[in-house]
Amino acid sequence: MSGMRHGVFRRILVGYDTSAQSHKAAAVALSIAACMDSEVLLFAVARPPEPATSVELSAVLDDAREHFEQGFKSIESEAMKNGIRLTTQIAVGHPAEQIIHRAEAGGIDLVVLGRRGTSLFEKWILGSVSERVLRYAHCPVMVVR
Repeated sequence: MSGMRHGVFRRILVGYDTSAQSHKAAAVALSIAACMDSEVLLFAVARPPEPATSVELSAVLDDAREHFEQGFKSIESEAMKNGIRLTTQIAVGHPAEQIIHRAEAGGIDLVVLGRRGTSLFEKWILGSVSERVLRYAHCPVMVVR
């Protein structure tokens, strides 16, 4: 344990989709980051049309940038106010798979997700994205209510 200079969660990934829940997840991640001197990656995933050509994919990315820009900005300024290192990134694909892959490739120590779904059925399974990330991520996953 003594080898860890800045606590356990050096790199935190937040799954972001502009929902109120994902804003809450970002807020929780920022408060953890402030305590532990962590870096935060705000990670959004855009779903491509099926099947997608490369032209369509770049159009999807452009639309996604526009779609996520506002939310990114408010969270970025919050991070800046608190001196937290924050980067944003957008990927195209299936949200759960992209989050799992990015967490592993980026040496992420903690994934923070917003809780989706209000129906009884969704409450049971948490929503397929968080359920899959919980099951397959290589690191701890926090689901914020």
